[in-house]
Amino acid sequence: MMGFNKGYLVGTSINFLRSRFCFQGCYTNRHECKGTFHCQCQIPGNQSRNFFNFSKPSRRREYCGRQLVGYSMDQMFEVVSDVENYYKFVPWCKQSIVLKRSPGHLKADLIVGFPPINESYTSNVTLVEPHLVKAECVDGRLFHHLLTLWRFSPGLKRQQQSCVVDFQISFEFKSALHSQLSNLFFDQVARQMEGAFIREAGKRYGPATMQPRSLLFNNQSVKS
Repeated sequence: MMGFNKGYLVGTSINFLRSRFCFQGCYTNRHECKGTFHCQCQIPGNQSRNFFNFSKPSRRREYCGRQLVGYSMDQMFEVVSDVENYYKFVPWCKQSIVLKRSPGHLKADLIVGFPPINESYTSNVTLVEPHLVKAECVDGRLFHHLLTLWRFSPGLKRQQQSCVVDFQISFEFKSALHSQLSNLFFDQVARQMEGAFIREAGKRYGPATMQPRSLLFNNQSVKS
């Protein structure tokens, strides 16, 4: 981290915010002392916060998205469970290596790289075809906590090649700097990750039967 200053970090983060996103999700902060969630977009004067006030305690954060997409459950499961090829299509994933594989489970090393983060971590991945892919960080070098969860459920009855995709990522960085920077851009990173899997499905299976539709209302996920 010695080569970075605050001006560079803020400028780099602003570039992320200028990206275009086709997905809308709900980005929440949980104050650990209260155990409650607060949507980022509903905090008055949120942008005037001092993001580099390291005296504040770290927070666990969560992003949730729900989309109706024009691909089947099996197709979306195949894309999301293809961990060894994440480096080819997941934003900022520089390397993805499956270390161990068994029925319903795999263990993988991943390297992520976007300023100012360039770190590796190990995940245990649970696979329930074609319903669920769950990845949990187990080495603790970069994160105190990291859980990524994908759920796939039937879509429209009149359109068999469709499904509902629920995406959730819950995380807490060890580094105070990483934690503060996540307030600026990590919700946007999560949206780009979410969209990347839909685009990869298009590359593998052709055009979708419909445009993705957000199933979020008032910035809250629809409960199953």
